[in-house]
Amino acid sequence: MRLFTHAAVGALALAAAALCAPAQAQDWSLEKAAEPLKGTQINVVFLDRPGYRAIIQLLPEFEKKTGIKVNYEIVPYESSREKQVLNFSSNGDLTIALVDLVWIGEFAENGWIVPVEKFTSDPAITDPKLNLDGFFPLLLDAFGSWGGKVYGLPFDNYSGLLFYNQCMLQEAGFDKPPETWQELYETYAPKLTDKAKNRFAFALQSRRGETQSADSFMRVLWPFGGSLLDKEFKSNLLSEESQAGLKFRQDLMQYMPPGIVSYDHAEAVNALAQGQVAMITEWSAFYSTLIDPATSKIVDCLAVAPEPSGPAGRLPALGGFSLAVAAQAPEKEQKASWLFIQWATSEDIARAYVEAGGVSGRKSIYEDADIKAKYKFVEPMVASWQKGVPEFRPRFPAWPAISEIIAEWGTKMMLGEVSTEQGAKEIGTRMEDILAKEGYYDGKKALLQ
Repeated sequence: MRLFTHAAVGALALAAAALCAPAQAQDWSLEKAAEPLKGTQINVVFLDRPGYRAIIQLLPEFEKKTGIKVNYEIVPYESSREKQVLNFSSNGDLTIALVDLVWIGEFAENGWIVPVEKFTSDPAITDPKLNLDGFFPLLLDAFGSWGGKVYGLPFDNYSGLLFYNQCMLQEAGFDKPPETWQELYETYAPKLTDKAKNRFAFALQSRRGETQSADSFMRVLWPFGGSLLDKEFKSNLLSEESQAGLKFRQDLMQYMPPGIVSYDHAEAVNALAQGQVAMITEWSAFYSTLIDPATSKIVDCLAVAPEPSGPAGRLPALGGFSLAVAAQAPEKEQKASWLFIQWATSEDIARAYVEAGGVSGRKSIYEDADIKAKYKFVEPMVASWQKGVPEFRPRFPAWPAISEIIAEWGTKMMLGEVSTEQGAKEIGTRMEDILAKEGYYDGKKALLQ
């Protein structure tokens, strides 16, 4: 709660500063703000995902209004952090940082990104309608804030949701999705699995890498009352609650397709889309893939609900990004980048962005009745964003190294090469070695995650 409070207070202060601009701010427009910046080029890394394709579709509008050229390179997620880190470490040409939830601590502590207060204090380049309070508080806190400061604005944000084939559920005698993980396992899974027909109840994307560590391993900790770390930053994986979650995952595997440990997002989504599995827990961003007749056979049968609850309540997966101004960019490029970030995450284009396939972090767009009616994922997603864990995955600089350890031993657990206790012990020992070297145990670093 402390992290949320600090970030929320910071957001309120920044919003107030933006709203207290001089009277001439009433005449503010993107076109006027960009006049001194015409011809400026800004550079950013994008991913090959629906949210980025959506903003690319809208880019001509921004470039026409501002005269600012947005250069983007589409790279695989798996290499996007390394590409940016190398660029920032060598004083490269990126003017905007695409910051994953788990990179915010690393990027902020290394001084690679600029706190937004530098820009909100300048009424010439800050839209008086910026309205930081208009973002879901959980998103602004988790994706954009570190150590009480806001660095980035939420962009391409996800919640874990339960996507399901309601036709398969109805055929099995169910008129609604499972409310809890235990109900999914005990009641739904046996009736929805027919191995002779190669049909399964559930698919949990678990490929070794960030998919294993974040989408699979961490997903079963929080709802069962577990966590990666305790309050002293020591491993909590051998706790009764964490072990309950990890053992539940092992038990549920009997109702998943063979080879589930090699499933990434594309394989899990496709298994649902082709009618092989009845349910998946996936990011809200994949909705557009599942309702596209070109990629999905279950368009008319698709339904969406919040992730199931566990003994500790509904604590769904949280993922996504923010856009932040790169500290290495010259002043002019920083200002142009700030204008782009405001525009890309604004309430003004939220509708067009959502209709192009993106997921906005703005509250207002999801209050529109036609949006809620048209996009089945909206109400479950908004419900998920009312309560969540900002540190669903720790956001400190040590996460990438720890993620690799979890990916290795989490995979071994699922394959039955080690028990959940053995795997937890191995992860804990290696993780604590990293955290010790980082200075978390001798007081050199604050226990922020």
